[in-house]
Amino acid sequence: MDVTLRCRAYPDEETASEAWRHIEIHRQIRNHAIRDYYSHDDGNRPTAYDQHRKLTDWKQRWPLFSEVSAHAAQQTVSEIHKNVETQKGRRKNGHKTGRLKWQGSGERRSVAYQSEGFDVNHTTGQDGYATLRLSKIGYIPIRAHRELPATENIKRVVLKKERTGDWFVCLVTERPDEDLPEKPDPSTLDPVDCVGVDLGILSYIHTSDDTAVDMLDLSDDYDRYGREQRKLDRKEHGSNNWEKQRQTVAAAKRQIKRKVLDYQHKLTTWLVREYDLVAVEDLDVKSMLETSQNAKTKQDAAWSRFLDLLEYKADLHGTHVVRVEPAGTTKECSECGVETSKPLWIREHSCPACGHTEDRDLNAAKNILSRGHEQIGAGRSESTPVQTALSTGTNSVPAKRVVEAGSPEA
Repeated sequence: MDVTLRCRAYPDEETASEAWRHIEIHRQIRNHAIRDYYSHDDGNRPTAYDQHRKLTDWKQRWPLFSEVSAHAAQQTVSEIHKNVETQKGRRKNGHKTGRLKWQGSGERRSVAYQSEGFDVNHTTGQDGYATLRLSKIGYIPIRAHRELPATENIKRVVLKKERTGDWFVCLVTERPDEDLPEKPDPSTLDPVDCVGVDLGILSYIHTSDDTAVDMLDLSDDYDRYGREQRKLDRKEHGSNNWEKQRQTVAAAKRQIKRKVLDYQHKLTTWLVREYDLVAVEDLDVKSMLETSQNAKTKQDAAWSRFLDLLEYKADLHGTHVVRVEPAGTTKECSECGVETSKPLWIREHSCPACGHTEDRDLNAAKNILSRGHEQIGAGRSESTPVQTALSTGTNSVPAKRVVEAGSPEA
């Protein structure tokens, strides 16, 4: 599996200007490749390999294209074919997709190198830093907040400029499957090492162990973002003051994104380290955002990314993650299986058949765990309360207390 290491980059002014110029050239290469792709009839359109061969002719016709790395130019062309394949997959699933769109000036913010055209120097003489060399761009200092892989072990390098003006580098390495921890046999799973996770609105998650983790309070961050956005609206578009304020707005928005991402990283790491099986709802987030009156809250929760992080880390830690059908998990009684409809504002499950009563989200989490056991072939679970790493003596854990195991706060 691929493992990505993201590092802060500190190019000097000259190198940063050259890198941005290269990104703009790659934007033009991408737009030209899209135009060439759609100029052919459907069914006779060029492959990525065909357009790689055309790059030589394009460089002769537009000498500007030859000023960037040939390896990076091929990656830019390959990118549109990956996007086309993604669109085909979405159409098979019933989604409507149009043609790939051109990128306007400033819309493209990254350049990628695959296998060649880069080198990482670990012996810079400065602790905590390394130097990345990118073909035709130059040398860029990067912060090595953890051990960096050797150049020969790096598959892909991506240099990106965020809208705040900060530069980042992503180093992609491949971790062999034999180096990954082996996941336990489903038939040997201990019930206390299994958990069902209900994704909610009042609490971010509610587990079958009756542990609820609160939502992040981002009200102050959104107030700041709104103030800075109003200041931006009062400035002349395109002026120096407008550009400075635009970066301030981007920094305020980035602060929100970073808080949510950090929160998700810590929460998913705790789940995969604490349990051998994590069953979670396979939510269709897009349709929920289109139809729900709570779309803003659900968008802040970033559930799709939470599920992707959970599966990604499960492979690294040897944990089973099972996505189950969410329909009916709230209605179904975790004791007898009888379904009982109830509106969203009723927060307690009360079964008219067996008389079982408990928290609505806890009941759903238990049903999710049972479906996870059945899906993975381990039978029905037994709901056994256990003490978790987030326990504070109550069943509700504030979001600010979510810390990653091994961190100074843990």
